[in-house]
Amino acid sequence: MRTLIKRCLSACSEYAQQPGEEAKSNIQKSMNAAFSKIDKAVKRGVLHRNTGANQKSGLSHAVKQAIDPVPTK
Repeated sequence: MRTLIKRCLSACSEYAQQPGEEAKSNIQKSMNAAFSKIDKAVKRGVLHRNTGANQKSGLSHAVKQAIDPVPTK
């Protein structure tokens, strides 16, 4: 599970360096895989549901920042 989260975060950093449709699809694929693994861990009782929700929230926040960075004033 940690490996999938790290893969998603590295895909986000790759997209930040070289934006493109292929990099964006890699982010989406890795995020979906990580979300699925987190959900399965919560379902089986390996993770507490709040811990899983926190990890998914942090991951989606990182993806959102990579794809649509907030413009500075």
